[in-house]
Amino acid sequence: MISGKMTKAINEQINKELYSSYLYLAMSAQAEALGLKGFANWFKVQAAEENEHAMKFFDYLGEQGARVKLAAIDQPPVEFKSPKAMFEETLKHEKTVTASINALADLALAEKDHATGSFLRWFVDEQVEEEANAQEIVDWLKLAGEAGNALLFLDSKLRARKAE
Repeated sequence: MISGKMTKAINEQINKELYSSYLYLAMSAQAEALGLKGFANWFKVQAAEENEHAMKFFDYLGEQGARVKLAAIDQPPVEFKSPKAMFEETLKHEKTVTASINALADLALAEKDHATGSFLRWFVDEQVEEEANAQEIVDWLKLAGEAGNALLFLDSKLRARKAE
C-alpha cells in the first residue's frame, strides 16, 4: 500500500512532468517562430514524451488505489536567447528532473515501498538518456557557434526525431 507521503510526492512529480511538457512546447513555439522547424519538432516530441511520463505516474497512483490531485502548472518562459540557450535550459531542466526522480527513489527506499521503487527504476534509467540527449545537442550547438549553415544542418537532423 502506498503511503500518503509517497502519494503526495508522486502528485508533485506529475505536476513537474506536465510543466516539462509545457516548457518544451514554449521552446517549440519559439523555434517555429524562428523558422527552425526541426528544432520545433524536437521540442514537440519531447513535450509529448514528458506528458507520457506524467501519465505513467498518474496511472501508477490509480493502480495503487491512491488519489491523483492535479495542481496548477507554472507558466514557462516564452522567450529564449537562442537555440543554444534553449538546449542549455533543457539540460539544466532535465538535471532538475533527475534530482526529483532520485528523491522519489530515495523516499521509496526509506519507506520500504518496493513496488514504487521498482516502478521508479524506469524513470531513473530514462533520465540518464534524457540528460545525454540534451548534452549531445548542447555540444553540437557549441561546435556550430554562429555558423548559420551549421544551425540549418542541425535543424534538418532534429527534424528527423519521431515519437516512440
